Amino acid sequence: MSRLHVVSGKGGTGKTTVAAALALALATEGRRTLLVEVEGRQGIAQVFETEALPYEERKIAVAPGGGEVHALAIDAERALLDYLQMFYKLGSAGRALKKLGAIDFATTIAPGLRDVLLTGKACEAVRRKDKRGKFVYDAIVMDAPPTGRITRFLNVNDEVAGLARIGPIHNQAQAVMRVLKSPETAVHLVTLLEEMPVQETADGVAELRAAGLPVGGTVINMTRPAVLDTGDLDIAARGARTGIAKALAQAGLGGPRRAEDHLKAGRREASPAGAVAGDGWADQLIDPLLEQAREHAERVELERVQYAELTGLGLPTYELELLPEGVDLAGLYRLARDLRKQGPI
Repeated sequence: MSRLHVVSGKGGTGKTTVAAALALALATEGRRTLLVEVEGRQGIAQVFETEALPYEERKIAVAPGGGEVHALAIDAERALLDYLQMFYKLGSAGRALKKLGAIDFATTIAPGLRDVLLTGKACEAVRRKDKRGKFVYDAIVMDAPPTGRITRFLNVNDEVAGLARIGPIHNQAQAVMRVLKSPETAVHLVTLLEEMPVQETADGVAELRAAGLPVGGTVINMTRPAVLDTGDLDIAARGARTGIAKALAQAGLGGPRRAEDHLKAGRREASPAGAVAGDGWADQLIDPLLEQAREHAERVELERVQYAELTGLGLPTYELELLPEGVDLAGLYRLARDLRKQGPI
């Protein structure tokens, strides 16, 4: 079972929410999860309705069964100071470099250095053990960059290891890649049942596989419940005006003249001002209903096609429903519960 879960996805698909729900799901029954943010957006704090996260591991939630979710917003500058202290014992000298602006310069200008520091910090949490030799965290969940750059983000240590042939930088880069390319890691991609997110997901899976990075599953977020069965969808797509008119008449919405009689009389499309009492009411209701029904049928067909594209990737697929009221803390726990019901991830 994987211990490092990297969550990516196209912007707008809700990857931070999914990462948070996954962290809660993995922390059930007394387990401990670390939820890591690497983009500096403080998205985790917003989802859990808490104050901004500092550069330290902090408990932010208790999962069902007594498990704990801890969170860490990784700061590249602070991570570089940790790195300098760990490998070069530059404690006070490192702080002096920060005051001079050298740390900020290095993390901004040096190609890939920021990503090396971010992935390295997450992998350190994966390997960390307590005094008894037990892993400090049962799972680490990373709210990672979007799908378009996830492969380069995760694979940057391979490039660094190739550039620095010897020394601590080379060794650190290799150690990170051993974690990222091992069965301990799974990269999950969040998507919606829409053409662009699904295409980006398919492209992301292909890139990750080509780079030798382990792909986990796809999470279809914000799914909508079925409103019409297959037969009703066919009727909606065809635009069954007579049936709708009869239904409106039975509901008492056809006016003095029955809706079906109104249709037989020629279905006058005049404005209400030019119609006799009751005429036009059915049409005023029927046309918008037919339009909504057609749009719904088209959307369902599009989602069916996109779902087939996702299942064709040969990966485990998970679904999370759209919460109409938005995702508050109670909704987050609800999503976590839904993930647990769908099996191990």
